[in-house]
Amino acid sequence: MFIKDFANRRLIATPIASLIAWCVVAVGSLFLEPVALSLLTFAATGSIVYLGLLVSKFTGENFLDKSRPKNTFDNLFMLSVGMAVLVYAIAIPFFLVDYTSLPLTIGVLTGLMWLPISWIIQHWIGIVHGVMRTVLIVAVWYLFPEDRFLAVSLVIIGLYVFAITVLEMRWRALQIK
Repeated sequence: MFIKDFANRRLIATPIASLIAWCVVAVGSLFLEPVALSLLTFAATGSIVYLGLLVSKFTGENFLDKSRPKNTFDNLFMLSVGMAVLVYAIAIPFFLVDYTSLPLTIGVLTGLMWLPISWIIQHWIGIVHGVMRTVLIVAVWYLFPEDRFLAVSLVIIGLYVFAITVLEMRWRALQIK
């Protein structure tokens, strides 16, 4: 029953927060110099959890609602979020060698949390998002070396628009049942 309770949630607040953060990085990549753009990327992607808390109030998910019973899969989700934060331990050393590695490492590594989400909700979107995100980010990182921050951001933005649409359609279909 616990998995069904979690799986029946809307699950769009965090993807919307991520979409906003990567839009900020994309816009910043058009105007900012490398140091400022790198700092913006760290700040924007590092604030996704907090932005997700805010967005959840508007999507009806309200992550801070103390009256909702806790679920084992809430803990698994939070551990997945923690995993995504810990990947900065990989991103930072590579960034110090080549600042343009930042969108590659953060983009791919934080996208890994979509795989367990796919299992939790028993839906294909997490696998598709995670795999396509990895493949496309690596591809554009090599194809557009002068515009890596923008190219990676655009891939992630496009995938989030797709994932949010799929998750919303999935949630609406569950409401009909």
